[in-house]
Amino acid sequence: MDIKYKIFLTISSLLLFMSSAFAGWDTLNMPKGVSEISNEIYNLHMLILWICVGIGVVVFGAMFWSILMHRKSRGVKPATFHESTKLEFIWTVVPFAILILMAIPATKTLIKMYDHTDSDITIKVTGYQWLWKYEYLDSGVSFYSKLSTPYDEIYNKKQKNLNYLQEVDNRLIIPTNKKVRFLVTSNDVLHAWWVPDLALKKDAIPGFINELSTVVLEPGVYRGRCAELCGRHHGFMPIVVEAVSENKFDEWIASQKIESNLANK
Repeated sequence: MDIKYKIFLTISSLLLFMSSAFAGWDTLNMPKGVSEISNEIYNLHMLILWICVGIGVVVFGAMFWSILMHRKSRGVKPATFHESTKLEFIWTVVPFAILILMAIPATKTLIKMYDHTDSDITIKVTGYQWLWKYEYLDSGVSFYSKLSTPYDEIYNKKQKNLNYLQEVDNRLIIPTNKKVRFLVTSNDVLHAWWVPDLALKKDAIPGFINELSTVVLEPGVYRGRCAELCGRHHGFMPIVVEAVSENKFDEWIASQKIESNLANK
């Protein structure tokens, strides 16, 4: 076989391998999310990541260069000194300065994550074995949300659908571009309310209330789950948040109030 043809086949195989390898590269990184705080967390993550990459390049570059250029086969003789106060001062001050520079944006992001003031809507989230209750404290609307996957799918009597164990009978509806505050608690055991796309995760503790808040930027359906082992049906506690426009949210709230009034008559 001609050498040029071999080189061509080798390069083509490498390119195909690299294209297939990088096809799923995005799934290895932290998801960017669809809320203001999730974008802040993603940007902070990427900033710290590249700082760590830079540190790694400098440290390992210096190490490999020292090993290569000062090896015994080149006739290099080892140094005879034992310590250097100047070097020790430098490699103490420089990491400290880097940590301070990393702490500044991290602290700003943490402050935003824990700022739940000036919210437009407050929703109380209560965990039960094994479902969720949502109460819109501003409007008086409340309902339970539980798994809606048919048991025939769970026991392999029917083919499992796309959102197997991730669909509920009543979705949590919230408006976009509004600050929504969540009060998370539990009625029985420890649960955890977790929606990755919104960068929201908090333990639901009996007798204690945790706070979360978010501003969702894009309409859509965002799924989560209970992230605390809470019993035999722990895996059957999905969370489905649907973000809609403000007008659609107002219409939904009005319809829920009408249904509640009719049910109470």
